[in-house]
Amino acid sequence: MKDCNQCGKCCIRYGGGELSATQTELEHWEIHHPEIFKYVKDNTIWFEPNSGEKLDRCPFLNIEAKQFDNAPDKYTCSIYQHRPEDCRIYPSLISEMIRDECEMIDASDLTNPKKAQQRLDFLMNR
Repeated sequence: MKDCNQCGKCCIRYGGGELSATQTELEHWEIHHPEIFKYVKDNTIWFEPNSGEKLDRCPFLNIEAKQFDNAPDKYTCSIYQHRPEDCRIYPSLISEMIRDECEMIDASDLTNPKKAQQRLDFLMNR
């Protein structure tokens, strides 16, 4: 398994409405992080604060400035330390990574998915 290269595929795929936040997270954001909570509507994430329209992408996903023109896009999360649990637990399965075309997958992971899953479990439990 390769290190994450910040390709953003997971955030782009799931950041447009397939994520949720726990009631505890919502309450924490409301009290301690109103800059995050303003994107919540009816206990659902991510909505445009002014119009109330559902966003098709997480408002906290940012593209880093490129160091050279042909460099691939790299994404960062501006609320990484306070991101929803859905984000913190992804990926949990090698099959998810394969389905989502995660760039952490290595050819050896495809030939030995059981070993790859053990490595992923180790990485995610740190």
